[in-house]
Amino acid sequence: MKITRIAVAAAVSVLALSACGTGGTSTGDKPAAGKKAEAINRLEIIAPAAPGSGWDQASRAVQDSLRSAKLAKSPEVKNVPGASGTVALAQVAPQKGKKDLWIASGLAMMSGVISNGTGVTLDDLTPLARLMGEYEVIVTPKDSPYKTTEDLFAAIKKNPKSVAIAGGSAGSADHIYIGLLAQHFGVNPTDVNYVPYSGGGEATTAILGGKVQAGVSGIGEFSAQIKEGKMNGLLVSSAQPVEGVEFAQTAADIDKSLEFQNWRSMMAPSGLDDAAKAGYIDALKRMHDSQGWKDTLAKNAWNDNFIAGDEFATWLKEENTRVKGVLDQLGLSKN
Repeated sequence: MKITRIAVAAAVSVLALSACGTGGTSTGDKPAAGKKAEAINRLEIIAPAAPGSGWDQASRAVQDSLRSAKLAKSPEVKNVPGASGTVALAQVAPQKGKKDLWIASGLAMMSGVISNGTGVTLDDLTPLARLMGEYEVIVTPKDSPYKTTEDLFAAIKKNPKSVAIAGGSAGSADHIYIGLLAQHFGVNPTDVNYVPYSGGGEATTAILGGKVQAGVSGIGEFSAQIKEGKMNGLLVSSAQPVEGVEFAQTAADIDKSLEFQNWRSMMAPSGLDDAAKAGYIDALKRMHDSQGWKDTLAKNAWNDNFIAGDEFATWLKEENTRVKGVLDQLGLSKN
């Protein structure tokens, strides 16, 4: 599938978007001192993508961390893939006031809502917390002739159809970052042979099976394969090397403007009563402070960009305005 115009448009604003996702570890209003939160009895977490995807990994990390910190008794993850997360959004949003239901969200869902003109938006959810930021990575199979990002895009420039790149759904952070790289290397982004998959597991299979020549995803989806020598890490979208995972280049090695972060969050249906909303936010704050969550961040090379409650809700509106403004200017906004 060719790169769509939205990927090119979103790439123009990527610096502004990623900069707003790196604001530190503020947690907003703190829970009452000395008050122990009551464990959530039952919790369903919707991962709006297939197993192995970044959203799936984030959802299962929250599940494990809540359980290990005894903040939720029976958290379960359900995968509802499709259309940059908007299929899951359309299922959750109408369930106003429903308790014990969360949905993972993020940049891809926000851009998907704006570009697809969906009947529901992120305004139909209750913001709970932004969880983390994650760098994007470019990988190739272990025996690939492409050893650097320059090698890869030189081949694409010479014969675009000969180099297929596996990534997430159309309009996702993966898609956006490939568009940004294409522009940098003088390749028409619409010429890139981008192949979207509904989850990181499918993309990994395609890369290891030789069905595509390269892949793009969040660092957590390919880090194990890079460490095991099954894939080559060509590029990580950070300014500095990432501890524990080896890459041929960082974004700064090519151009600092290519630094990029995706972000993911947890939200709930709208119309929650105040007690339920406060309890969920408190549980996520306590999860964030737990050793289990800190270990998860380190294991997955995720950036601790946690904010919660009203602070997250305010940031989310600013982020949405910024994204929509760029897409409006380019005539790509339907919402």
